[in-house]
Amino acid sequence: MEFFDVLQSAFGLFATWQNVLVLGLGVVIGTFVGAIPGMTTPMAVALTLPFTFTLHPVTGILLLLGVYKGGIYGGSITAILINAPGTPAASCTVLDGYPLAKRGEARRALDIALYASCVADFISNISLILFAGVLAGFALAFGSPEVFTLIMFSLTIIAGVSGDQLLKGLGSAGLGLLLATIGLDLVYGTNRFVFGDVNLMSGLNFIPVLIGLFALPEIIAFYGRREIAREHNPLAGVGATFADFRRCLKTIIRGSFIGVILGAIPGIGGAPSAFLSYSEAKRTSKTPEKFGTGEIEGVAAAESGNNGVAGATMIPLLALGIPGDIITAIILGAFMIHGLRPGPLLFQDSLPLIYALFIGIMLSSIYLLIVGKISIRLISRVADIPHRLLFPVVLVLCVFGAYAVNNTIFDVFVMFVMGGVGFAMLRLNIPAAPFLIAFILGPLLEDNFRQSLLLSRGDWLIFFSSAICWVFWGLTALVIGFTVWSNVRRA
Repeated sequence: MEFFDVLQSAFGLFATWQNVLVLGLGVVIGTFVGAIPGMTTPMAVALTLPFTFTLHPVTGILLLLGVYKGGIYGGSITAILINAPGTPAASCTVLDGYPLAKRGEARRALDIALYASCVADFISNISLILFAGVLAGFALAFGSPEVFTLIMFSLTIIAGVSGDQLLKGLGSAGLGLLLATIGLDLVYGTNRFVFGDVNLMSGLNFIPVLIGLFALPEIIAFYGRREIAREHNPLAGVGATFADFRRCLKTIIRGSFIGVILGAIPGIGGAPSAFLSYSEAKRTSKTPEKFGTGEIEGVAAAESGNNGVAGATMIPLLALGIPGDIITAIILGAFMIHGLRPGPLLFQDSLPLIYALFIGIMLSSIYLLIVGKISIRLISRVADIPHRLLFPVVLVLCVFGAYAVNNTIFDVFVMFVMGGVGFAMLRLNIPAAPFLIAFILGPLLEDNFRQSLLLSRGDWLIFFSSAICWVFWGLTALVIGFTVWSNVRRA
């Protein structure tokens, strides 16, 4: 079939009012669900899946993709406004987004988050269309040793986000790694730190930990003040200017490509991509000391990193039939329900359908910009509510979000305990970001470390067995050396 014939057939499959409407509806649903702490994007996609059973395959899959795209962006809204990331991938956005909001520049931060998300999503979609085969082949080159060295390199950001409190930051990261080991050991099936409680066998769920660590300390600190200061209006300032966007453009493009590369590797996800993008932005910045205090480039880096994975996770799914994360596994299920099996044969047998999905994916970036601008105006009005009225509502949302993960009171208890830990860290000036990074990346680090040693029967040389491993070891050594040199020079 000639290319133009395929394209014409693809337009015929896509160009229906149902597809255009459903795609936009999916982005709207995803954005609002992503903005609710505790309501994760995989949860939204999974709940949407049954509604696609009676739809045309293109329509149903576009609905799920719309929810996926909107959900990844939506998490940044509450991360910036109330220090409660709506999604795990937005947990990096709080580092600079919330300080900007407290400074009265929430609208500026929300605008940059939106622009970074849309640009990254567009670049990710283009990469999917142009380089699906190439990037899928590259992703296959990543085995357990390569992923382990990648995570080791990603963990070097802990030194960067610790600021002047390096020892406290390392202690915070150590606590995060320790709590990440709680639960059932997936290799040997033994229990670790469960103390006879069956609720701990599955480990500490990320959402209650995240909500407790970031949202609750702010509420406790607010009601703990004897004198309540006059509240600022976070939206009194103007939105992001073209000069802001131009200054962040290099960071956005770099973060987008980091997201594309990591998104093409099955099992990585948006959170590591966001932290690695943030780390690279800080390392290359002329003013790295501003990161973590309300730097607009920090928001751009985090959002471009986590949105860059959106299209890229579809690369191994469509090209090889391998889901890149939980969401693409659900989308794989949607393909199979409609009698389609992603992989090389799908490109041979159903190429017009693939191109119809590509057209819809490109349109989703435009929808994201439109829906994002509208949602900023609607949801950001939350910031106008006085804190004495807002924080009780936020607390109810936190409890709902923690409970909704597994429908257990235990997760609510975990949230309150982590709230106490987070408040203690706040009072003792211990940075929470290293804890969060270690808690997210710790399980990936351990699993790939142990899988590598099992594959090599205990031979440690497996971590130096490929060029990719050597590249990441070299980068890790350079960053550690530079950090040590910087601290010695400062001392």
